[in-house]
Amino acid sequence: MKQIAYSFLALLLIAGLSSCGKSNGGQLVGVDNRPGWKKQINPYGMVYVPSGTTHIGQSDQDVFSTYTQRPKAITIRGFFIDDTEISNNEYRQFVNYVRDSVAHMILGDILEDDFGNESVDWDYDIDWQDETLDEMFFQGDMAIGTKRELDTRQFNYSWEWINWKKAASKSFQGVRSDLINRDEVNVFPDTLTWIRDFSYSYNEPFARNYFWHSAFDDYPVVGITWKQARAFCDWRTNLWNSGGGEQNTEVFRLPTEAEWEYAARGGHDLAPYPWGGYYVRNAKGCLLANFKPGRGNYVEDGGETTVPVTAYFPNDYGLYNMSGNVAEWTETAYYPQAYSHVHDSNPDIKYDAADDDPKALKRKVIRGGSWKDISYFLQTGTRHWEYQDTSKSYIGFRCALTFLGRSLNDFK
Repeated sequence: MKQIAYSFLALLLIAGLSSCGKSNGGQLVGVDNRPGWKKQINPYGMVYVPSGTTHIGQSDQDVFSTYTQRPKAITIRGFFIDDTEISNNEYRQFVNYVRDSVAHMILGDILEDDFGNESVDWDYDIDWQDETLDEMFFQGDMAIGTKRELDTRQFNYSWEWINWKKAASKSFQGVRSDLINRDEVNVFPDTLTWIRDFSYSYNEPFARNYFWHSAFDDYPVVGITWKQARAFCDWRTNLWNSGGGEQNTEVFRLPTEAEWEYAARGGHDLAPYPWGGYYVRNAKGCLLANFKPGRGNYVEDGGETTVPVTAYFPNDYGLYNMSGNVAEWTETAYYPQAYSHVHDSNPDIKYDAADDDPKALKRKVIRGGSWKDISYFLQTGTRHWEYQDTSKSYIGFRCALTFLGRSLNDFK
């Protein structure tokens, strides 16, 4: 009987193995039942920048910059990039997510509905006077009168990522946990940059209202550090993958310096400005971007400080404000001589600086110039940098996403 039982189990095993896919007749036909991801996702608000070749480097005569920014032909893989800078309202969605997470840690499953969802409607689900949430608000001598104001110092976001450069190093002898970087950052914008950045200047109304007031919803978010921008990208990746749509196998991230310059040129190689011309005014004398014209006539271009993210005409890739409005963080670490040794295919230099690293290692490339800069910084080839833990009233960001196909036809 025992031998019969073993024979029966063997037959079941053989039948199971033969039923795991179509019969291939002993031929090499690949693995069956692969995921049906025939096309990559096309995220809302992003445009496709096709693969191509361009020349990086100063696009106008600048003798001193040519010593450190030698022109170089490079090839860039196709990618998606936000058509506008991230706006206050878009970033507020991230802040609200973190705020709700703090509330969940305090209230637990009280907020879950019958389906296990944990979304929070602060107008209906939560009583702002509920003493249970007191720790989320300023208390005692931190409070002003009877106002209930959220303590945004608690709005912290944690995320993880793999150090691929370290993993690829032949000298690495550790375990996988040694390759996982972890960080936590407060996500609330530094609204005080409007005061801190300008000595002897009255900007308190911007500090109080720029991020909060609905009049500025479509203006670019500012007061964001490089780390906060990266945290936003990680949250955006998780947001997409939890949305029930097509799975995103790549991650949202900041564009590399080379990707940013390639996208800014809009297909016009060596063009000094995103619109392809050599001047900051059109034939009618109208300014083409938001910057500091002349000797400080800030309002001549239509905005004293920032303007809505869709202001002015986009470049030929459909990207708005690649020059002016706010300068933008990139993924790339800043080194003056980088062009001399980076690869000519998808060049980039990454460095995750620790808090105790020297300041020189915390420099990250910013591009595009801002509302307070002269036109030189608006040029597509002009490099500049800022410390990764610094926030400014004139620096924002936009996200990028690597395209997994080879051409636009693959995307379609």
